[in-house]
Formats: sequence, C-alpha cells, structure tokens
Amino acid sequence: MSDTDQEPAEPLPAGDLEAVERLRDAFQKLKAEMGKVIVGQHEVLEQLLVAIFARGHCLLIGVPGLAKTLMIHTLADSLNLTYNRIQFTPDLMPSDITGTEVIQEDKATGGRAFKFLRGPIFANIVLADEINRTPPKTQAALLEAMQERQVTVGGERHRLPDPFFVLATQNPIEQEGTYPLPEAQLDRFMLNILVDYPSEDEELEVVRMTTSIQRHTISKALSGNEILGLQEIVRKVPVADHVARYAVRLARATRREKDGVPNFVRDYVSWGAGPRASQYLVLAAKARAVLHGHYHVSTEDIRSVAIPVLRHRIITNFNAEAEGLKPDDIVRRLIDAIPVDDHEAEHSGRIPKLFRSANAG
Repeated sequence: MSDTDQEPAEPLPAGDLEAVERLRDAFQKLKAEMGKVIVGQHEVLEQLLVAIFARGHCLLIGVPGLAKTLMIHTLADSLNLTYNRIQFTPDLMPSDITGTEVIQEDKATGGRAFKFLRGPIFANIVLADEINRTPPKTQAALLEAMQERQVTVGGERHRLPDPFFVLATQNPIEQEGTYPLPEAQLDRFMLNILVDYPSEDEELEVVRMTTSIQRHTISKALSGNEILGLQEIVRKVPVADHVARYAVRLARATRREKDGVPNFVRDYVSWGAGPRASQYLVLAAKARAVLHGHYHVSTEDIRSVAIPVLRHRIITNFNAEAEGLKPDDIVRRLIDAIPVDDHEAEHSGRIPKLFRSANAG
C-alpha cells in the first residue's frame, strides 16, 4: 500500500494553498540568491531552510574552509534578518553572549540605576562559531535562549527577537582542548547537518569566484514577518496518520531496550532518540514538503530528513566503533528495515512486533 492508497489528511484551505506556492517560489529565489555566493552544497542549503521554516536550530559539522560561516551569513542577508556572529573561545563568559547589567547615571537627576546592555544573542540569526570550544557554563547560556527564546539576567526576562535561530558550527577534526556538547543541548538542535567537501567541478568554480574581483549583490528574498507567516503555514500542513506513525516508529526503533527493535540496534546502539526526535521528524518533513510545493507530507519526506534529525540523537557503542559504523549507517539500516505502514509489515514480515501497538514498550 502506497501513500496514495491511504486515507488522506484534511486538506489545506485555498488561502493556505496559495501560501504554499509562495513558499515554494521563495525557496527557489533563496537558492538562486545564495547560489551567487555559495557553490554547490544544495542539500545543506535545503536543510538549513527546512530548519528555519520549521522554527528549529541547526548544528553544522564540517572541516575548516567549507564556507559554513559564509553560508550562514549569506542566508541572513538573503532573508533580510539581523545577524550576529559569536566566536566561541575557552575564555568566553555567559554574559558575553546574553548581555549584562551596568550602572548608569542619569545626568538630569544625578540618580543611578541598572541598565541592561544586550549581548549578541539578540539577533534573528545567531552564528555560534565553533560552539564546542567554550566551557559548559557558557554553552549552557544558549539553552534557555534556544528553548524558551528568552534570556534571564538579574532576575528579569528579556524576550529575543522573532524569528530567532541558532546556527552553530563545529569542527570534527580537532578535539583537543574542546568541550563536547552535552546530550541535553544537542537534542535542542533540530538538524545536525554534515557539510562535506565539494566536487572537483564545484571546487574549481570556488577558486574562480574567490580569486577574481567579481562581487555579487544578494537581494532580499523574504522579510522577518513573511518568515513568521510561512512558519505558520508549515505547521498547518496536514500529515496522514500512517505518515506520523511511521515517524514515531522510526524514532522508537532506535531505543535498544524496547521490544521489537532490530537486532542491529541492540548490537550497536547504547542510547536512542527521545520523543523530540519524533516531533522534529514530522516538523522537518512538513517544511520539506512545502519547500517542494507539496500540500501534504509523505513518508518520503520523513525518510529525507531522518538522517539529519537522528544522527546526533543516536549514541553508538564500542561494537559500532570497532566495525566503523556511524549513526548515519544505523539510520539508513532502519529506513531499509522499517515498513512504511501496517499493510507492508504484514506482507514483508519485517520486525512485526514493532507494529503491534503505537504504545508498545
């Protein structure tokens, strides 16, 4: 049974259908604008935009020189959003991120009072560059901002601008003198995006662009208010029950202690993904569907976002390390092993226990 054979979800109203068309057009325009500066990396750009329209945060992992910072800066320029870069270093303090209170004197009255000076976290897009180079105390300063979209200083809450995104980068090579992000903070990133080396032709184009006097002007494709409106449209995209159930089963199959999981999960996984993974699978799939001009979410959308959603939520064990298996390999095996729906499960005989109940385990 395919997606088209299932009972469809409630369709979008006519006005929202027009908004989906606008979002698809905006996606094409954004790709064109960023393509003036960024060569290749189409999948990375799409995943960045998926997170933004799904109201999530991203962690970009790649070796130096792959234009991670330039990519985020160019994205902020094309979206007409405020942008701040925070270079994380071992001596960075939490107040360097959130801001601090200072005593100021009123020249008219001579009185003194505390005034809050905002830190660089107060921007629409915040680049946390090399986030693993600062101690946990400073990393934790991002937790409240990412989850609650506010900071608390001196007992007073300060709302962050809306929309608000944290896009962090991390170098996978140099681990000496770094502070790995705790699982609680990793889980707050919707997507973990791997930035890979360019192809030979793409690298040749990079060399041509960066060794000449040619300069490109980035046009503003969307405003902050337009992004907020499009984020609401993404939330409204319908998801059929069998598609949502597939996302839940995919996340639950990573938990080795539960009944009915594949044997390779028990062999290679120490800890699996939590409930936030199921939520982000559906939200990211909604955004991807809309960016491609679709009016509902399919299981193919779930599969397409599964690796960036799950790769940082699966902790492999020594057996996996010994055999060179990474979380990406586990997710690919799960995609191959888990049937799309109950009909396929009954006829394929693949991990049937997993499908007896959505509340199993």
